[in-house]
Amino acid sequence: MFFTYLRRELRRRRKAALVVASGLALGIALVIVVTSVSAGMGRAQDKVLQSLYGLGTDMTVTKAAAPAGSSSERPRFRFDAQDDDAGGEQSSDRVMVQGFQTLAGSTVGEVDAQRGVADAVGGLSLQVVKVSGAFTRGRFEQGESGGGQGGGRGGAQPSPQGRVEGGGADFDVNSYSVYGTDVTEPALGPLTSSKITSGRAFTTGDTNAKVAVADAAYAKEKKLKAGSTVTVKSTKFAVVGIATADSGDAAADLYIPLKRAQTLADVKDKVTTIYVKATDSQRIDSVKSEIGKNIPGTTVTTSADLADTVSGSLSTASSLAASVGTWLSVVVLVAAFLVAGLLTSSAVSRRVREFGTLKALGWKSGRVTRQVVGEAVVNGLAGGVLGIALGLAGAYAVTAVSPTLQAQLGGGGGGEGFRGGFGGPGRAAATKTLDVALTAPVALTTIALAVGLAVAGGLIAGAFGGWRASRLRPADALRRVE
Repeated sequence: MFFTYLRRELRRRRKAALVVASGLALGIALVIVVTSVSAGMGRAQDKVLQSLYGLGTDMTVTKAAAPAGSSSERPRFRFDAQDDDAGGEQSSDRVMVQGFQTLAGSTVGEVDAQRGVADAVGGLSLQVVKVSGAFTRGRFEQGESGGGQGGGRGGAQPSPQGRVEGGGADFDVNSYSVYGTDVTEPALGPLTSSKITSGRAFTTGDTNAKVAVADAAYAKEKKLKAGSTVTVKSTKFAVVGIATADSGDAAADLYIPLKRAQTLADVKDKVTTIYVKATDSQRIDSVKSEIGKNIPGTTVTTSADLADTVSGSLSTASSLAASVGTWLSVVVLVAAFLVAGLLTSSAVSRRVREFGTLKALGWKSGRVTRQVVGEAVVNGLAGGVLGIALGLAGAYAVTAVSPTLQAQLGGGGGGEGFRGGFGGPGRAAATKTLDVALTAPVALTTIALAVGLAVAGGLIAGAFGGWRASRLRPADALRRVE
């Protein structure tokens, strides 16, 4: 009897049911779109941060850089004079530690031993400045590079400043970044923010091998491919793979095994950055405090510190979605619930004669109330289905359009930990901008939330209508007839 009466009443009152369902649908659709867009912005920000510190890294440990302009940091090159007839083609490389002072290799073990640390891996950030050309009838001396902290494509190029005594010169200055990676720990470090798109990645057998992985952009510029050879400070490295950055600039132009990098820079058992993974994401702050307390003289930078340095339209849109979007969804949803309740209550008032007659025939108030609530819940579920359809359409539209948001990186909260720690060799010393496409992924939990809101809306509307129906008396029907 319940379902028969329910079906008949819903069919007879389709317009009223559609109005109630539509109001709930709009509120539920807005919740789905806002939730999905917020999730998409979260993914976009994670993608930006991963381009800085690598996948799986929760924090880095570094030591502040030496004061700028220190004479020890100035690359100097000397070339012997050559006769014109002999041909004066010469070249010289200078390999410099980039961005930070070095830490002892044993510090990696100390960090790894701290409570809450699941794993720790060291890396060495280097900058290579290569001067090549013809120098005749005199001596050429290369002075301060003017951009030694820059990183290949991502940083400032060293300017070809120098002095020629008693002769002439025609020379080029080339700068690129090299990162020494612990090949035994592939799950941590700057290379995890890139994917191997040609050739292979490092293996544990490459610990001291003369092999390299080249960034895709640098490889294209220098016409490198898997199987090519690159020379760094007179040492030839076989390019075994090409890596493409997932987002933004790569951490370095070339990646080589850590031991080889230490040999090139003549810094035995030294690192510039320690990449740390915590045992639990909820313990990151306590792990940061633990490392800072037990290993003095270091700077610990977390992903949260870096998130504070991200500005631009991505940051603005994220803030709006988290504040204005959320509150707008709540307001619209509450309004939809109230309207549905009032419309249901009003519909019950117009059915006084019907319900009064049913009570005169022996229906209890509880039975009448259950009938009204049942109708309201069905209307709510119909609104939920319609709202989910509208919400999915809205989320799909956002993903299809994929509006581009900009994330500006640099300056602010990250401090020295941002420059060259997360993200490698000084790439973010100056502000850079990344373009990120916005998507609106819809999770199953969002759909479940929508269903729950539909049921809640139906129950609230049913509560309004049920309360009104419970107050009806058989005499109300007779008064309505009169």
